[in-house]
Amino acid sequence: MAHNIAVIGGDGIGPDVTAEAVKVIRAAGVDIATTDFDLGGSRYLKDGEILSDETLDELRAFDCILLGAVGTPDVPPGVIERGLLLKMRFELDLYINQRPFVGTAPGGTEPHDFVVIRENTEGPYVGEGGSLREGTPQEVATQGSFNTRFGVERCVRHAFELASTRERKHLTLVHKTNVLQFSGSLWQRTFDEVATEYPQVDTAYNHVDAACIYFVQDPHRYDVVVTDNLFGDILTDLGGAVSGGIGLASSANLNPDRTGPSMFEPVHGSAPDIVGQNKANPTASILSAALMLDFLGETDAAARIRTACDEAGTGSTTDVGDMIAARVGN
Repeated sequence: MAHNIAVIGGDGIGPDVTAEAVKVIRAAGVDIATTDFDLGGSRYLKDGEILSDETLDELRAFDCILLGAVGTPDVPPGVIERGLLLKMRFELDLYINQRPFVGTAPGGTEPHDFVVIRENTEGPYVGEGGSLREGTPQEVATQGSFNTRFGVERCVRHAFELASTRERKHLTLVHKTNVLQFSGSLWQRTFDEVATEYPQVDTAYNHVDAACIYFVQDPHRYDVVVTDNLFGDILTDLGGAVSGGIGLASSANLNPDRTGPSMFEPVHGSAPDIVGQNKANPTASILSAALMLDFLGETDAAARIRTACDEAGTGSTTDVGDMIAARVGN
C-alpha cells in the first residue's frame, strides 16, 4: 500500500527541491501517493490564507508531510512562521525536532556523527508575554519561556531511547542551569530521573555557551544532544554550519506517538535570491525525505538514498536530483 504524503512545496526554492526529493523517493522504489498543498507566503499574499482549520484537518489524514520552504520578503516576519510552521507543530503535536549531523568541521580531519533532539512545542515559542506602551521611550516587552514536566519528560525520554540504540550510547543535556534556575532545574531534574531507567546510556551536561564552543572545536564529544526549543534552534544551525553547511541540513518534526502526521523539511529557507535559476542544492530536502522513509519503516531505501547523496556530484538542482535518483535506482 502506498504511503500517503502531503507535499507543501511552499515558497522560493521550496517547490524545486521538494520535487527532486519526491523523484528520488520514487527512484528508490518506495510507493508513495502525493497531494500538493498551496501554503506559504505566496498563498498568503494572494488571498490571505495561512493555514485554516479545515486544511489542518485535511493534513491530519496523511502519513507524513514533506515541506520545502516557506517565507517571502513581502510578508512581515512572524506571520508565516507562527501562522503555519508553529501552528502545525503545536496542533499536530510535533514535539520532537530531530536533526542529524554527519560531516567534518572546518579545519578538522575526522568526520563526526551526532544528533540533536530539540523540544519543539514549548519554551519561548509558545508566545507567552506581551508589550506595553509600544513605540514609546517607556516601552516594556516580556517574553516568557513555557516549560512543563510533561513536555520536558517526553522529549528527554525520546532522546534516551535514541541514545540507547546508537553505538556510543551517550546523551548530553544542554541548558543554562546556572542562570535559568527554574526551567533549568526542571530540565536537569527530569533528565537525572529518566537517566536511572537507562543505565546503559552515559550522560553529560553542558551549558549552552560551552556547547557552542564544543560544536565548533570538538564535535566528536557528542553522540546525542537534548535541549530546549530556543537553545535547540540556535545549536542546530551551528551544527549545520560545522557539518558541510546549512544547505545540507535535514530535519524531522516528529510526533513519535503517531497521533498525527510527522513533518520533514530542509532548514535552508526559501532563498528568494535564486528562485527560478535551477541553482538550489536539493540534497537537504532529499536527506529530509530519507528521514521520512526511516520513520515510515522504509529503512533500506533511506540508507540507499543517504549513500547516493554522499556520492553525488555537483550541478543544477535537477542535475543533482537526477544523479542521486540514478544512483539509488542502480
